[in-house]
Amino acid sequence: MQTLYSMHQNNSDSIEKEEKFLFQSIENVQDLYLIMISTLVEIRAKEEAFIEISRKKHLATKEEKNPNLKFIKNSVLNILSENNSLSIALENRKINNWKINDEYIQILINEIKDSELYKNYMAKPNSSFEEDKDLVVTIFTDIIAPNVKLYEYLEDHKLTWIDDVPLVNTLILKQLKAVVNTEDGGFKVPKLYNDIDDKDFVSQLFRRTILNEKALAQEYADKTPNWEAERIAEIDNIILRMAICEFLKFPSIPVKVTINEYLELAKEYSTPKSSIFINGILDNLVKDFTAADKLKKVGRGLM
Repeated sequence: MQTLYSMHQNNSDSIEKEEKFLFQSIENVQDLYLIMISTLVEIRAKEEAFIEISRKKHLATKEEKNPNLKFIKNSVLNILSENNSLSIALENRKINNWKINDEYIQILINEIKDSELYKNYMAKPNSSFEEDKDLVVTIFTDIIAPNVKLYEYLEDHKLTWIDDVPLVNTLILKQLKAVVNTEDGGFKVPKLYNDIDDKDFVSQLFRRTILNEKALAQEYADKTPNWEAERIAEIDNIILRMAICEFLKFPSIPVKVTINEYLELAKEYSTPKSSIFINGILDNLVKDFTAADKLKKVGRGLM
């Protein structure tokens, strides 16, 4: 959707160039995911290094010689730090942002240590796995995700990431809540594509939406009598074309799945009333397509 929007804004007509940009953007989202989840790994590592340096000071205090290790022994932080799937992904994608720019990790550590959440956690001699997990989830939700300095870094590093940050953080939060008390915590880095069919679908949807743009737009032209074409938000037009393309040219995708996906996109990226507007048009189109026998869905329960 964002690539199609960019094409319209830039008046680009190079499908090959924009498709290449699309797939690069998808890879960039995975990099963003790895950068955000690795904050937790680097926070633990930096704090552990600080404790060791403090211990070896010539005039170390009693507290420095016998530090409270509860934070760096947090079960969930250790699961992430030793997780095979995460370590391999970080190495393969060469994600080392926080080792190069470790001042951002220190900013996060300072904010964590200043929080009542951290102080209360460290005051208790022991904690359950669930309490360890609650700490990590809350640190990510309340301190890492909304951190302004981190946001500015991401914006400066790659401007296109800003639109993807909420999606990535939501996924990470869901994964953190699902971590279990096993060696790997049941945690795995999500694949970019489940299989080659997924990647092919991305390409086909992109190309078919572009190549059939006028015909797709014509399908809903008479469904918006109170709206002049130029008054419909460009992003709404793109969402409608993509949804109609799925209706008519992708027989294996259920109608309800298509509608739900594009309503979520409208809520996230368009105007407050867009989802209602789009839902009305898509509902009417489904009725018309069904009556005209234009919906050729295959498989059970796909309507």
